[in-house]
Amino acid sequence: MTEAIRFDHVSKTFRHRGTDHRAVDDVNLTISEGEIFGIIGYSGAGKSTLVRMINRLETPTSGSVSVLGRELTTLTEREIRQQRKEIGMVFQQFNLFSARTVAGNVEYPLALAGWEKQKRRERVAELLDFVGIADKAKSYPDQLSGGQKQRVGIARALATKPRILLADEATSALDPETTNEVLDLLKRVNEELNITIVAITHEMHVVREIADRLAVMDAGRIVESGVVYDVFSHPQAQTTRRFLDTVLTEVPTPEVLDILKTRYSGRLFTLPVRDNGGTSGLLASGARDFGVDVAVIYGGISELQGRPFGSLTIEVTGPEAQVEAFIRTVRSATTVTEVPR
Repeated sequence: MTEAIRFDHVSKTFRHRGTDHRAVDDVNLTISEGEIFGIIGYSGAGKSTLVRMINRLETPTSGSVSVLGRELTTLTEREIRQQRKEIGMVFQQFNLFSARTVAGNVEYPLALAGWEKQKRRERVAELLDFVGIADKAKSYPDQLSGGQKQRVGIARALATKPRILLADEATSALDPETTNEVLDLLKRVNEELNITIVAITHEMHVVREIADRLAVMDAGRIVESGVVYDVFSHPQAQTTRRFLDTVLTEVPTPEVLDILKTRYSGRLFTLPVRDNGGTSGLLASGARDFGVDVAVIYGGISELQGRPFGSLTIEVTGPEAQVEAFIRTVRSATTVTEVPR
C-alpha cells in the first residue's frame, strides 16, 4: 500500500520551568493511504503531540515526519500552508464559530482557500447533504445537539477535499448512541471518499469499531502496534491489556469469577474464541471423546473486523484423568486459563 504518513525516530521534548519533558520518545510508525489508523493512549501518553506533527502544528525535536511523500521539516512556511490543505482536522469540542450559521462554518475554510462564492455554496450544500444535516444549514451551533455539531465539524474538515483527516478525540464529548453514529459517518468518509483517517482516542471502543490498525502509546512511546484483530487477540503490552479490559465484556471480571466459583463445583476454564476455528468443535467433542461434561457458563462471541471474536468460560466435570486429557487437547489448539479455586 502507498505510504501516507511516516514517523522516523521522532521525538519531541518540551521545556517547562527548567525541566525537559519528552512527550514523544523515538517513535517509528507508518500509516498507509486509505486506512483508518487508531492511536490510543491515556491522558499524557503523547498521542495528541504526535498527531500535531502531521500538520506541523508541532515540530519534532529530532527525527523526521513525512506526509504524502514530503518531509515536513524541509518545507518553507508557504509550503507548509499548502500542505495543510491536504489535511482536515476534527476536534473534540467541535471548535465552531458561534456567530456563524452551520453553512457559514463549513464555508469558512473555502473562503480562506480562495474559492469563488458559487463554488463555495455548491460545496457546502454537497457536504451538508453528505453528513446528513442539510436541513440545518441556516441554524447556529447553539441550536444543535452534540452529534449535529460534530457533523458540522466533519463537513468543515472535508471542505477543501483533504486526503488525510485527523480526528482528535472526536467522540469523547458524545453519548454512546451518538458516538456510534459519528463513527459510522467517519467510516463512510473513509470508504466513499477514500480519505486516510488518523483517529486519536483514549476509548478502545472507537478503535474496535472503525480502525484497521492501531498503535498503543504510553509515556511517549509506542508500546504495541498492528492490525486491530491481532492486537485484540494477542495483546502484548500491559497498557493494551488495561484498555482491552474496558471493552471485552465476554471476559469475566474477578468479581464475576468469585460468583461463578460458588455456583459451579467443577473445574472452570476461560478460553478465547478466534477465527482460526476449532474451539466449538473441541468443546463439543469433549463429552464424546473424553467422557467429560462441558458446560458454557459465561461469555459470548461477537464480531471484530468481520471475524469472530470472544471468550468462553466453561465448567468441565468428570474423572480427573479424563478432564486433564481433554484440557491438554484444548490447550494444543488455543490458550486455556484455569480459574483457581
